[in-house]
Amino acid sequence: MLGNLFLTFAKIGAFTFGGGWAMISIIEREVVDKNQWLKRDEFLDLLAVAQSLPGILAVNISVVVGDKLRGLKGSIAASAGTIMPCFLIILAIAMFLTPETITSNPVLTAIFKGIRPAVVALIVAPVITTARSAGIGWKTAWIPAAVALLIWSKWPIVSNPILYIALGGLVGWWLARRSHKILKDK
Repeated sequence: MLGNLFLTFAKIGAFTFGGGWAMISIIEREVVDKNQWLKRDEFLDLLAVAQSLPGILAVNISVVVGDKLRGLKGSIAASAGTIMPCFLIILAIAMFLTPETITSNPVLTAIFKGIRPAVVALIVAPVITTARSAGIGWKTAWIPAAVALLIWSKWPIVSNPILYIALGGLVGWWLARRSHKILKDK
């Protein structure tokens, strides 16, 4: 299992461009659909935990998935699988290409410009699928949109994302407590 975790996350790390958000849909497909290690709800819960942790999202999600499946050893295997390909690719680029080489070479410049739209699609896709899985529809889509606009604003008090993480946690706790009380009263 540890080898499978490492290889799965190494494959994801090696062939995904665009960072953590671009990897989420591929991680979900591998972990939930293909290997069936987790149910979709469990994956979404772990994704929420990974997002709330400091650090790189792709590594965080590999750590929490590995931990859920095999504890500390699973975390190490999955995170090593995620990090290793990226490290080796960046090392090779640093050894053979300088920034001047990349910007002066029209083929490399065209390749990087061609990758940009694909990266945008890879980032947008998990946002949409996660929103659907989390039950965000047209009636509730205004909440993340309003929070994004407030964070984007230049107002010092409302542009702090920590405020919305704390508010989201409090509202989630209150709703869970309220639904538990309603079920208890029935």
